[in-house]
Amino acid sequence: MRTTLELPDPLFARLKARAASEQISLKQLLQSYVEQGLMAPTHSARPTTRSASQLPKVEGWLAFDSNTTSNADLFDLLEP
Repeated sequence: MRTTLELPDPLFARLKARAASEQISLKQLLQSYVEQGLMAPTHSARPTTRSASQLPKVEGWLAFDSNTTSNADLFDLLEP
């Protein structure tokens, strides 16, 4: 199958130089890169979230209840 790619000139030059240094065609190099990319493990698009029970616990004068503390309360803790 044929397709068209629009690549920035500097990137194209790097690809062409890599293909030449490996003594393979640009087509072979790009096919190899696409196959490697498809075989790589996928990363979840959703960020991982933690519940309050998984957050580190703070003891001492900075200790607070993260479920009921507002941003204003946190800023008050930071002020001397």
